[in-house]
Amino acid sequence: MNANNWLATFLALSFTWTTLTAAAEDGVTNSTILIGQTVGLTGTVAAPVKEMNEGANAYLAIVNKNGGVHGRKIELLTLDDKFDPALTVANAETLIKKERVFALFGGRGTPHTKAIIPLLTENKVPLLAPSTGSSVFHEPTIRWIFNIRAKYKTEVEKGVEHFATVGVKKIGILHVDDAFGQDGLEGFNKAMAAQKLTPTNITKFARVKPDVAATAATVIKANPSALVIISSSKNTIEVIKAIRAQGSQMQIMTLSNNSSRAFVEEMGPAGIGVIMSQVTVAPHLMSTKLGQEFLIAAKASGTTISYPAIEGYVNAKVLIEGLQRAGRNLTREGFIRALESMQHVDLGGILITYGENDHSGSEFVELTMIGKDGRFIR
Repeated sequence: MNANNWLATFLALSFTWTTLTAAAEDGVTNSTILIGQTVGLTGTVAAPVKEMNEGANAYLAIVNKNGGVHGRKIELLTLDDKFDPALTVANAETLIKKERVFALFGGRGTPHTKAIIPLLTENKVPLLAPSTGSSVFHEPTIRWIFNIRAKYKTEVEKGVEHFATVGVKKIGILHVDDAFGQDGLEGFNKAMAAQKLTPTNITKFARVKPDVAATAATVIKANPSALVIISSSKNTIEVIKAIRAQGSQMQIMTLSNNSSRAFVEEMGPAGIGVIMSQVTVAPHLMSTKLGQEFLIAAKASGTTISYPAIEGYVNAKVLIEGLQRAGRNLTREGFIRALESMQHVDLGGILITYGENDHSGSEFVELTMIGKDGRFIR
């Protein structure tokens, strides 16, 4: 090969390498896919977050042990946002612009997720499985966000419908004073109107440092027979304990965001009889294929047997399904199209459906109650 031919070949190879390098998607190498997560590892939601991440990591460990997705191992980079929306934004920016993750996964909180929508849109980064059931992420469809869990409104409607069916008419609501609480309130008002009932009370309390004793007294004074509580884990525990300590035995219902093993244990005797909506099949029963699969994985990994853990497991399954469908030539755009191709995908008891104008995922909701032994009764 003469000098001119050698130079031409070198330049061609250099151009090809540069082109391929430039075309590579953020977070994707020949051997790995980097996924980012910003979530409250500390703060008021730390307990359910811990269990949810245990479940997700249990499934990802199985996938990686078996060679990953199209030969690439999944790496999950998690930053602690302490359940603070401002820190959620800062973490998301770090993950997207500095760490250059392929996609975001999980996360928790309605105001937290709302706060990062501009970042997702600006950088065209998908977010899969935010742990919030707020309808703002469903209607209208946000191209970059793929929900999995059912809407909070659906959970609240299920609870109100249950109370009305068993003859309870005096129903009130206690909600945290933020976007999460407002969304739950909208679902409550809609459900009460459908049952032709008037709320006994509509009470709100602060998300940060609430006065639980005063809040409990206000609710008890209104004297509802049943109370729906829309709040995060720590605050919900404290206000229920305060209600019981002040002598009220009103029926209480809260949502799936509080259904962790740690929640039940910390509630202790005050939790007996509390109704909780759930957005997954039971994690402790072998009656579904998903339950069987989860129990095997949980035993192998030491994962907590809880509703948040199996929800995390489900979330990871959907992530992997989307990556598998996107193929070896992985791009964010291809990943989005792959998720949108999922129609009535049965995960073993939960159906997941997406489309170009539907990023809702699942509509599964059922009610459970905390029994005297601390177990959830269906």
